[in-house]
Amino acid sequence: MQQNRLFEELSGKVSALLAQSPAKDIEKNLRALLTSFFGRLDLVTREEFDVQARLLARSREQLSALESRVAELEARVAKPNS
Repeated sequence: MQQNRLFEELSGKVSALLAQSPAKDIEKNLRALLTSFFGRLDLVTREEFDVQARLLARSREQLSALESRVAELEARVAKPNS
């Protein structure tokens, strides 16, 4: 939830700055703008990225094992019976 944490941190800083002024409408508008901006970005959380990286690594291992197995079976087929 890195995106949420970044948004909350930025929102907190903006809130602290605006708390000293009567600009609550600006805060609401800025919050809506930032939410819209981050919503349009096609971001994933670090956890989602790590899960996908592990899935990719596992898929590569399985592909390598299958390639080895296919090569072994092709060698058996190509070799005349002794």
